[in-house]
Amino acid sequence: MAPIRRTFCLSAIAVATLLAACATGPTSFSYQPFMQPERASGNTEKPGWATSQFAVAAANPLATDAGYQVLKAGGSAVDAAVAVQLVLGLVEPQSSGIAGGAFLLHHNGRTTEAFDGRETAPASADENLFMKDGKPMAFEDGVVGGRSVGVPGTMRMLEMAHQQYGKLPWAKLFEPAIALAEGGFKVSPRLNTLVKADPHLKKDPVANTYFFKPDGDARDVGFNLRNQAYADVLKRLAAEGSKALHEGAIAQAIVDKVQKHPTNPGKLTMTDMAEYRAKKRDPMCMDYKASTGKDYAICGMPPPSSGMVAVGQILGTLAQTPAGNIRLGADGLPGPEWLHLYTEASRLAFADRGLYLGDPDFVPAPDGKIGGNWAALLAPAYLAERAKLITDTSMKGDAKPGNPAGVKTAFGKATEQAEYGTSHISIIDGYGNALSMTTTIEAAFGARQMVNPSNPSAGGGFLLNNELTDFNYNPNDATGKPTANRVQPGKRPRSSMSPTLVFDKSTGKVVITGGSPGGALIIHFTAKTTYGMLNWGLNAQQAINLPNFAAAGAPTLLEENRFPKATVDALKGRGHEVREQVLVSGLQAIGRANLNAASGGGAGWFGGADPRREGVVRGD
Repeated sequence: MAPIRRTFCLSAIAVATLLAACATGPTSFSYQPFMQPERASGNTEKPGWATSQFAVAAANPLATDAGYQVLKAGGSAVDAAVAVQLVLGLVEPQSSGIAGGAFLLHHNGRTTEAFDGRETAPASADENLFMKDGKPMAFEDGVVGGRSVGVPGTMRMLEMAHQQYGKLPWAKLFEPAIALAEGGFKVSPRLNTLVKADPHLKKDPVANTYFFKPDGDARDVGFNLRNQAYADVLKRLAAEGSKALHEGAIAQAIVDKVQKHPTNPGKLTMTDMAEYRAKKRDPMCMDYKASTGKDYAICGMPPPSSGMVAVGQILGTLAQTPAGNIRLGADGLPGPEWLHLYTEASRLAFADRGLYLGDPDFVPAPDGKIGGNWAALLAPAYLAERAKLITDTSMKGDAKPGNPAGVKTAFGKATEQAEYGTSHISIIDGYGNALSMTTTIEAAFGARQMVNPSNPSAGGGFLLNNELTDFNYNPNDATGKPTANRVQPGKRPRSSMSPTLVFDKSTGKVVITGGSPGGALIIHFTAKTTYGMLNWGLNAQQAINLPNFAAAGAPTLLEENRFPKATVDALKGRGHEVREQVLVSGLQAIGRANLNAASGGGAGWFGGADPRREGVVRGD
């Protein structure tokens, strides 16, 4: 069991002052730079963090600290999320940023709301955007350049959420990122490693000047990296709101970068930028009875996210099998019988995902209606029927989609293609609000295009997304039927981002906020952690620490060097094609300290951060 570290570093008087601020309103906010990120990347043991009143979990210590300071000053969960996102765009630019997209799930103690800041396709884009000579492009050929850049949505979405739930002034929330951009931050091992490994980033002159030394090597670990261009953009956003990104000089710089790429230009226009709107959607929730007998409600994003549908289908299908009777082994790991049931349930979920899921403003739900009943995909009776398809032998790549509403779909099943990137933020504030937000520019370093609005030939600024590659490259299936997730003007690409909130049904209280980066594997990382906390009695850190595993089509993926040979052999004996490989999640989760106690949710929280990345949790 991971050791517990309590983060009560304030005096009793300071704690009393903080609690009073949370009860009556925010105090003045004055950011104090946090000097040193944690030393290591790779796989670093995390202790888990216990707090009493509030907590923030993010993928970089500097970002976590910015959110912590906002919460400590009496800010709300949304306030903290804004500050965290802006710092992540600076210190973890490979994963998310102001020119990306995000999904935010928020609970205010009474109601849960879903904020959709997913990017959109330009108005002049069509289903053949990634086709060449009648065939899909190579994936990387579509990514690098302007072609893959969607209309960004993160800042519009955060502004919408802040207008409803913010307590500190919008401009104040930009102070941490501006201070760090102007004063510099130390290049982390992870950023250094990913810059070194990327074959395309150096091709962009702005990114090359910023991320690389004059001799061509990546900036060293510990180098104090300044980004005045990013600070200047943030100052405009702080003063003018998201309009500063979507109209005027900054928007023009984005559009010019996209349209004037020398080999792979895109279609983004100033009109596309100005007309983008974030959306508020109804969250997607399902009832879930854990093997402990406790009843929960699990909530996530509806389409265009496939996250809640797929996570819900996996957990709901498993509940219809003997999986609930299987505990972790003596080695603390899932055994082959449970892994077989999990991966088979996953294959069924991904078969439905490939056929049905897309932007709900373009794609009818399984009942055949735009705006129809997506919840049919999570109906217990439907999942019970799907569970009957699981046998003792793996179905590998032969899982077929179901028909939950009895309506024949006109869509064809898309083939799986690569998905990458993202970062996750989980926050509990002192006002009873809970937030789960997953944020992305898609692949590492997005489209590998860096925009410096004030000096287009100088280094610094921010990176553009490559989110349009989350659409299917081939708009049709093998029989010529159009796919639900094909490119269409103004459409939002299907996503795997899975921000999750879990509630105790008996009390209505939030008991978990969690999520992960990882492309399509986000679904598995989130499902693993949620299942472990609800069914195996694990705290957030213990559940995150479990080895990763996944399946969508034929291969069964296991995190390398984490499972015994006997488990691998047993899965192969059931017909699995097992691949052991690196599976790098970036999970952040916060759970009730007594999540598995008979009384349900109670005082205190316990947060976890993924040992595979640089994240930490802070709170009081």
